[in-house]
Amino acid sequence: MTLSGFVIRNAFRNKRRALLSTLSVAASLFLLVTLQTFLRELTVPPEDVGASLRIAVRNKVSLGMPLPARQRPLIEKIPGIAAVTPFTYFGGRFRDEEFTRFAQFAVDPQVFTNVFVDAYCPPEQLAEWFKDRNSCIVGQDTLKRYGIKVGDKMRLTGTFYPVDLDLKIAGAYSGTPDDRSVFFHHKNLDEMLGGGQTVGTWWVRAASAEVAPQVISTLNATFANTAAEVRAETESAFQLGFVSMWGNVRLLIGSISSVVVFTLLLVAVSTMSMAIRERFRELAILKALGYRRRELFGFILAESFGLAMVGALLGAGGAYALFSSIDIQKLSGGMFVFFEVTPRLVAMAFTVAAALGIVAAIPPAIAVARTSVVDGLKTLD
Repeated sequence: MTLSGFVIRNAFRNKRRALLSTLSVAASLFLLVTLQTFLRELTVPPEDVGASLRIAVRNKVSLGMPLPARQRPLIEKIPGIAAVTPFTYFGGRFRDEEFTRFAQFAVDPQVFTNVFVDAYCPPEQLAEWFKDRNSCIVGQDTLKRYGIKVGDKMRLTGTFYPVDLDLKIAGAYSGTPDDRSVFFHHKNLDEMLGGGQTVGTWWVRAASAEVAPQVISTLNATFANTAAEVRAETESAFQLGFVSMWGNVRLLIGSISSVVVFTLLLVAVSTMSMAIRERFRELAILKALGYRRRELFGFILAESFGLAMVGALLGAGGAYALFSSIDIQKLSGGMFVFFEVTPRLVAMAFTVAAALGIVAAIPPAIAVARTSVVDGLKTLD
């Protein structure tokens, strides 16, 4: 019998225990990868071509407080700003849904495409949107989800505002990290509300990445000590601000992940110690035959490491295969867009499994090293 065959036969001597140990590792690593993927989905910064240039400008007190529309001329005069558009969240309900999974925003269509340069919409559809104040453009994902198309009507029932919108879908856009939103004319919303005195936020595109930090500083300073002070920040910082409303998500998920790994470690050490204790007599015979401590430790390590790697293959590999094959956006009701299990997350799971296999082998190996041949032969199988 070869050494590898010897290790494999010992590992699966008790098939039920080996199976349960492997499945416990697989389930724990599946949960770990899922948690880390969830955290990445919430905190990953935008990576499109215009994200580094876009700046969100909101009320310094609260995102829920509007800004005066009269700020726009002052913002447009700031050096380094290439375009600025109002950006007001409407928050309407579509059809009879209790909670609509796509957002709707009032913008300046003519400037919108200069701020969100990554959003592609066919020129003829953009032209239709520009000229029709009662029209909108809709993300491709939303069109597919609801089975609607360009040219259809879309009615949005107001929740935040005491008005309803009856819009014509003039075009469909794609190419952004989240192709779900609806964008319509801000002038349409202003007229329905009886004036254009306020906006939700301003979105600005800096002329270059080099001037973006200076633009942010100037924006904050321009409206300092006014009745509507602003907080300007990059798009990624603005996104993370939403996540922070949930509390310290990083700490929460990190704590859960740590508990999962620690519990798994205890189970693995206990399982390996039990398996080796049952084979003390065999290991004592190997000692008597001349096998040294490091060779016996190698046998134990190979068994522990092998079981951990099989568990990682099932757990991390299963998570990668599952989340790559299902429509997570449909399954989550639009809450998640990608939920991508990246190679880095898979590598993290295998690293945890490798460390687990090594650490779990140490206590039983120490016990074997301290047991003499005579004492080992006295134990029962």
